[in-house]
Amino acid sequence: MCLGAPGKIVSIDGLVATVDFFGVQKAVNLHIVDEPVVVGDYILNHVGYAIRKIPAEDIEGTIAMYRELLDGPPGDLMREDVESERSRGEGQT
Repeated sequence: MCLGAPGKIVSIDGLVATVDFFGVQKAVNLHIVDEPVVVGDYILNHVGYAIRKIPAEDIEGTIAMYRELLDGPPGDLMREDVESERSRGEGQT
């Protein structure tokens, strides 16, 4: 299984956004995102690509669900997948 990670766009330069993932900022490609995004929007990131904009009404629930995953026990496969996605490319921005 491979999960994406939700993050908040903090800046955009062309087709690359700097996105905050629970305190980790990294560059994310905007070439394939499903609709236009602006600073302040939340996206779902998968291997360095924004794959969809998270609707405003879904942000709170989505973030809460991912926080639960991140607080899961060490060795939990879903937690490891989210941590991997979150830390992939850490320090790029």
